Amino acid sequence: MNISCFCAAALTLASCTAGKRINRSAERILLGQEGIRNAHVGISLFDVDKEKYLYNHQADKYFVPASNTKLFSLYAALRFLGDSLPGIRYHETPDSIYLEAAGDPTLLHPDFKEQPVIDWLKKSGKELVIGDRNWNEKEFGYGWSWDDFNSAYMAERSPLPVYGNVIRWTQVMEKTETPDGKMADEAFVFSEPEVSWKVRFNPAKSNNFVVVRERNDNIFYVTEGKEILRTVEVPFVTNGVLSAVDLLRDTIGRSVLYVPAGVTLPVTNIRYSQRTDSMLSVMMHRSDNLFAEQVLLMVSQQLTGGMKTSLVIDTLLKTDLNGLPQAPRWVDGSGLSRYNQFTPQDFVWILQKMLNEFGAGRLNTILPGANQGTLASYYKGLEGAFYAKTGTLSGQVALSGYLTTRKGRRLIFSVLVNNHQTSAVVVRRGVESFLRDVYENY
Repeated sequence: MNISCFCAAALTLASCTAGKRINRSAERILLGQEGIRNAHVGISLFDVDKEKYLYNHQADKYFVPASNTKLFSLYAALRFLGDSLPGIRYHETPDSIYLEAAGDPTLLHPDFKEQPVIDWLKKSGKELVIGDRNWNEKEFGYGWSWDDFNSAYMAERSPLPVYGNVIRWTQVMEKTETPDGKMADEAFVFSEPEVSWKVRFNPAKSNNFVVVRERNDNIFYVTEGKEILRTVEVPFVTNGVLSAVDLLRDTIGRSVLYVPAGVTLPVTNIRYSQRTDSMLSVMMHRSDNLFAEQVLLMVSQQLTGGMKTSLVIDTLLKTDLNGLPQAPRWVDGSGLSRYNQFTPQDFVWILQKMLNEFGAGRLNTILPGANQGTLASYYKGLEGAFYAKTGTLSGQVALSGYLTTRKGRRLIFSVLVNNHQTSAVVVRRGVESFLRDVYENY
């Protein structure tokens, strides 16, 4: 055997040995664990520098990925949205500004103190006319759980999101003096933003402060609780841009005229808002569903001239993403839908593509690292070596990302667990133990 053949054989043997060692580790630490052994588990580990798979376990099988779906929305944003988000499309005349909604989820959002689009509209002093001719979508995604409408994580999609499409209700309990001179607790409830919609107070009290909205109308029912201070977020019914227009009138200080969808406005310019990466960092660290949905809608506007999730997904899968190992079923931007189906190898592929196109430095500022964001209290001690996206639905846990081992080897990984019958924490800790073992030994 010549030297080159010997070296090739040695590398193949080393790879096989590493794969067998990782398989034993996976069986011992994760796959055989109580509460997980009866679940469906897919694992893929990829060596970046050697450009080959290190280990696969059911890695070509389909799983519900939950919020790992946001990795595909992230790619779309990085690829097409540019350095800054399109805040509003417009055309300005001497007397008026004609506006067309652009899908930007950061408008008046409390995470973004600087609001260049809103400041510009306030200063203009001109009549404002807005339309949503480019809106071709529904407020909820395909396969979303309809009865979660009152939960903040399922805020409605819309052409013109404001305040994150939620109302933040706060109760403050204070001591006040009664007419007979005694001190008593009194609850004060306020909202951000203030709303002119119907608010009805439940005469009965509760231990917890609760706000519930009617399914199809902006009517809110408030039940006071015993907490000294508590804030709850409740989505509002967007009605296209109509609810946003109601809220904008108070913020901007003058009326905003809405024109029906059939009317074409002469918009030719774009007013930009936030730096794209600043929004994407929040989206990935907090796993913000609205941001992820609006990202795809903004990309849809860029690629197709209108906001339609299924259309932009189809376009991406036929173009930039046509090399995926297994063709996924991809239906929304956030992963709220259980109709999404991806394989672990699909996530390894998109993570490798992002690494090649955008670089580790940029991705590391967007993805949560060890003990950050949705990874808080996990992977402590691996700061700087671990960046990943979590995913959680009832019975489903996912984690995909980048790992640099103790020996300096760069890996891409995806671990998808479906239909488990234990707590999500048990599964997450099991995945953590397995990846820590990979970190220590490969």
